[in-house]
Amino acid sequence: MPSARPSRTTIAALATTVAGALLVTSCSTASSGGGQAGAADGKTNLTVSLFGTFGYEEAGLFDEYEQLHPDVTIQYESTQGENTYWPALQTKLASGNGTADVQGIEVGRIADVVAGQAAKWTDLKGTPAGSQVANYPDWKSAAATTKDGKVLGLGTDIGPMALCYRTDLLGQAGLPTDPAQLAARMGSWDDYVALGREYKAKAPAGSAWMDSAGGFYNAIISTESTIYYDADGELVWNSNPAVKKAFDTAAAAADEDLTAKLEQFEDPAWDKGFGGGAFATIACPAWMVGYIKGKAGDAGSGKWGITSLPGGAGGNWGGAYLGIPKASKNTEAAAELVKWLTDPEQQAKVFEVGGNFPSNTGAFDLVAGTKDAYFQDAPIGELFSDAAQAAPTQTLGPEDAVVKSSLVQALLSVETNGVSPADAWQAATKDLDNQIG
Repeated sequence: MPSARPSRTTIAALATTVAGALLVTSCSTASSGGGQAGAADGKTNLTVSLFGTFGYEEAGLFDEYEQLHPDVTIQYESTQGENTYWPALQTKLASGNGTADVQGIEVGRIADVVAGQAAKWTDLKGTPAGSQVANYPDWKSAAATTKDGKVLGLGTDIGPMALCYRTDLLGQAGLPTDPAQLAARMGSWDDYVALGREYKAKAPAGSAWMDSAGGFYNAIISTESTIYYDADGELVWNSNPAVKKAFDTAAAAADEDLTAKLEQFEDPAWDKGFGGGAFATIACPAWMVGYIKGKAGDAGSGKWGITSLPGGAGGNWGGAYLGIPKASKNTEAAAELVKWLTDPEQQAKVFEVGGNFPSNTGAFDLVAGTKDAYFQDAPIGELFSDAAQAAPTQTLGPEDAVVKSSLVQALLSVETNGVSPADAWQAATKDLDNQIG
């Protein structure tokens, strides 16, 4: 991630142990974790460990906080993929060593934290960050709250959905490039697939209609309220017709060679595909806007557009939380940082820079008029605000991430190994039976 001022240095390292397998971007020398109550210069050193692109570094927020609080220094690290980040964090939580003062928690993991890890995390309700809880949509704060009322995370963003597309590639294939005209051709997911067939017939060499079957699956399932768990907390993924239909639809697209056969976040070729034209469309949660900018760079500027999901569907994919492990030696100072990072003004700054849509309702009006020059002046504030309002309230469960990962891997096997959709579904079923019963 870019440095906001010369005094910050960037360190890239790949550790070999499970606990330390992180691609690190650090503001200063890495510590052993858990934070430090005080440094030799009398300052409080706060450590922050995240995954992906939260937007804080890009928006200059860590520098700004240090300027506002000269008695605090922030040491920041981020790993590319949550699938690497989470197992490493579990190892640190179990040992009581190595956790940062502030840790990111992906939305698919928050139910696991609430259900089984409350003893390892600070109840934010009793800290300066607790005043923020009332400023979130009920479903966002409820997901991070235990049955006895402990609040274990504050929301950084939510993931209202849209569709991002390469206008140059669609134009070369003779398809609409105007957002409204393109949306008019996609009244349903079936229409989206049908348009993909048209694209395939005239596509520029080396370009597929969509990036991956797994991403397509996630887009479809993001529009559902009941996914892997029902309202009673029971696993229903294998009996929920919405899950099977989404899987079959995505598998059929892979079978028809409409995908670029790339694994999201884990395949370097996926990152390169944003600027290289490997795919023409991608399901686009608000946070993906910043990711596309970072990966496509100048090669993608002015070539990407954004429109609504097929049929104008409302969906939510992603949205993270910030939590403070019990092992932190700087709980009060960490809570002050978390509170500040989740204030409306800071969430609005992150949205303007990276597209992460605010979860603090006080920021909604602040971002409503935002446009993005990179995406041809797309009215992303209005577009994602509308999508957020149309998004369903989703039931989350502790094994959501496990189920999703298994199904996405099964779809990848259809794309890359020629496994039949039926066999891929059975393989996922067997895998999940072994993992979660």
